[in-house]
Amino acid sequence: MNKHLTFIAAFAFATAGIAFAAEAASVKNIVIVHGALADGSGWRKATEILEKRGFNVTIVQEPLTSLDDDVAATKRVLDLQEGPTLLVGHSYGGMVITEAGNDPHVAGLVYVAAFQPDEGESLLSLASSKPAGSMDIKETKDGKYLYLDPGAFAADFAADLPKAEADFLAKSQVFAAKQAFAAKIAEPAWRTKPSWSIVATQDRAINPDLERDMAKRAGSDVTEIKASHAVFASQPEKVADVIEKAAKRVGE
Repeated sequence: MNKHLTFIAAFAFATAGIAFAAEAASVKNIVIVHGALADGSGWRKATEILEKRGFNVTIVQEPLTSLDDDVAATKRVLDLQEGPTLLVGHSYGGMVITEAGNDPHVAGLVYVAAFQPDEGESLLSLASSKPAGSMDIKETKDGKYLYLDPGAFAADFAADLPKAEADFLAKSQVFAAKQAFAAKIAEPAWRTKPSWSIVATQDRAINPDLERDMAKRAGSDVTEIKASHAVFASQPEKVADVIEKAAKRVGE
C-alpha cells in the first residue's frame, strides 16, 4: 500500500513538473520588425492590445540602410529577450525576419502583409514577379534611398486610416536604402520554423496574390483581413489576434 501511494505521489509530482515546464515554455515575448517607409510607432495600438493580454512586446527600429544592418539590429533586440520569442515582420520586415528568424531565440514567425522570400530572392525580384497597385516610389537626389511620395502615401499605403493618421505616417516615413531592397536571402527561417501570414486583401504595396503565393509556398497558417498595407494600424485588434494565436501555438 505504501509503495502504491509512493508511486502515485511520484507520478503526480512528475506530471506537475511537466505541466509547469510546458507553461514556462509558452511564448510571451513578441519582437516586431517594421517595414520600410514607416517606423515602429505605427504598431502602438497593436502593442498595447498585446501587452494587455500578457505579452512582452519590443519593436525593432531598424536603420533601413541594408538588409545585413537590419538583421543585425533585430538580433540585438532578440538577445535581450528571456525565453522563446515570436518574431513579427511587416512588409520589408518580412525580409528581415526571414533571415533573423534563424536566431535560436526565435520560436516562430508572423508575416503581416509582408514579403516572405525563399533562398536567393530579394524584395525587388518578388515585387516585380507580381506587381501591386500603383506605388509612387521616388529616389533621393543621391540615388541611394527610396521614399513614397507624401501626396500618394495615403492612397498607396494607408487608405483605410483616418486622413490625419495617414498624413502623419507620410511625414514621418523612413527612407529605405536601395541596396536593402536588392539584397538576397541566404537561409529562410520559415523552412525550419512554424509561420503565420496575414494577407491584406486591399494591399496596394504588395500584391495580395503574391502574399498568398508566398504563404502557401512556406506552408504558413493564413489569415485574410480586409485592409490596406497598413493593416497593423488600421486593424490592430485582428492583427493582435493572429499574433496571439501564433504565440499560443508555438508554446504548445
